[in-house]
Amino acid sequence: MSEQEYSETKPQETRIPEINTQLGSITKLQPPAQSQEQWLKYGRQVSGFLGTLPTYVNELFGQYKQPIVSLSLVITAIITVKILLAVLDSLNDIPLVAPTFELIGIGYSTWFVYRYLLKASTRQELTDEISTIKSQLLGNQTPKS
Repeated sequence: MSEQEYSETKPQETRIPEINTQLGSITKLQPPAQSQEQWLKYGRQVSGFLGTLPTYVNELFGQYKQPIVSLSLVITAIITVKILLAVLDSLNDIPLVAPTFELIGIGYSTWFVYRYLLKASTRQELTDEISTIKSQLLGNQTPKS
């Protein structure tokens, strides 16, 4: 078969041009043009906001002083308890520390019972001491005698 006959009987191929061979210009995306005046306007707005921020915060704190202080104390107490529990948990993992703390607790409890709870006179002394501390914390109330 000759080449001419082969080309006539051969199915026609479609050619797909390669992407890399296409010529053309690549268009760069330009950022939107903003004038210098717009940037100055934004700068003035930010500067004005930052200039009034201290007075705004001062007025806010003056108005809501009690709730802010209360919330701060609650958050501080929660953080303190979490840290304390983490420290106690880490101390509990050290060998012989946990049993030592238990012995100290048992010893103090025994001393407290012996010192304050066995006799009526020492129970009265403990009651007077608790009343004094209570009156100091809650205000001047008449302690029970």
